[in-house]
Amino acid sequence: MRNLIIFLRRYFNFFLFLLLEVICLIFVFRNNNFQRTVYLNSANGVSGKLYTRYNDVQYYFHLKSTNDSLVSENLALRQQLATSFDVRDTSSRIVMDTLRKFTNDTARKLLSTEVRKLLYRSAKVINNSVNQATNTITINRGSKDGIRPNMGVIGPNGMVGVVRTASENYAVIISLLTKSNGSSSSFSFSSRLKNSGEIGTVYWDGYDAGYVIMKDVPRSAKLHKGDTVVTSGFSAVFPENVNIGYVDTVYTGEKASTSFSIRLKLATNFYNLQYVYVIENLLRDEQVRLEDSTRKMLK
Repeated sequence: MRNLIIFLRRYFNFFLFLLLEVICLIFVFRNNNFQRTVYLNSANGVSGKLYTRYNDVQYYFHLKSTNDSLVSENLALRQQLATSFDVRDTSSRIVMDTLRKFTNDTARKLLSTEVRKLLYRSAKVINNSVNQATNTITINRGSKDGIRPNMGVIGPNGMVGVVRTASENYAVIISLLTKSNGSSSSFSFSSRLKNSGEIGTVYWDGYDAGYVIMKDVPRSAKLHKGDTVVTSGFSAVFPENVNIGYVDTVYTGEKASTSFSIRLKLATNFYNLQYVYVIENLLRDEQVRLEDSTRKMLK
């Protein structure tokens, strides 16, 4: 207490000056419009900057919930994509899980019935490798969530891979970054140039995790750097028009060859992949059974 009294006595004049200064400023701002306006503008600017910084800090600590919300919203939008449905003639029977379209007039005539073909499920990446010959991704969804082997997996920007195994709560994905030579027996995917439509085969050569190779592109194809390459839709795993990558370098090879090979910059950045969408083709089993039985008949 004694030290406090000594401190106040020593700096009494300074504190008195500050008090009188504040009182003077209050009178100046109250009785002069110009000074009051300047003060309010300055105070608003300072408080605005403080609120902005505060909101930035708050936003940073709520990034997880923001990301989860965006993933849920994207999932709902993907479920409504036109490519998730097949148009069917329902004059003979009604198919469950359909989207029915009617005219907007009072007659309300049925225009078409679109049968759901694709179902999307979101999942979080909990483990990921990019520097192996066969790279895998583990997600926090499993068989109890409807995840099964051979389901296609995409990310926010493009293709990711195919589900290999699934336990009750987890699943392991064979990443697109799995070394291959592009043959039909290896890990490769049917693809096409989005602009011109030429078909090719995409595979990873095992060198750079940011690039893949597209081979068997006809020499008649008109190629430009930056052209988009997408899935062809020729498999029961991936729908068409899923981004794979962008044309980076064209390899012409031997003059006698009838095709190009293209180096593609991947649309998906596997180094920072956090969320994926697992695609269930509801008509896949029917398609595969029909194709297999047809092949057996032709042998």
